[in-house]
Amino acid sequence: MEIARISSKGQITIPISIRNRMHLNAGDKVLILEENGRFYIENAANVAFQHVEEGFRGAAAEAGFNTEEEMQDYVKELREELRGK
Repeated sequence: MEIARISSKGQITIPISIRNRMHLNAGDKVLILEENGRFYIENAANVAFQHVEEGFRGAAAEAGFNTEEEMQDYVKELREELRGK
């Protein structure tokens, strides 16, 4: 468990140990979700990726990707190609 202090502007600093576990860096966005009276902080990029992944789940299989790793490797290849241009 970690404790964060709220500033006079309503801002909090997420402790470094939490940021590291959540893979958060300066400038990243977080989602604050409420469920049954409890609040949760999530890495917004991860949540967005999960939603995209769900939408493409059937499409990935149709495209010949058998695992998430295969799809991620393909995306990395595409990024490298785009950066090389």
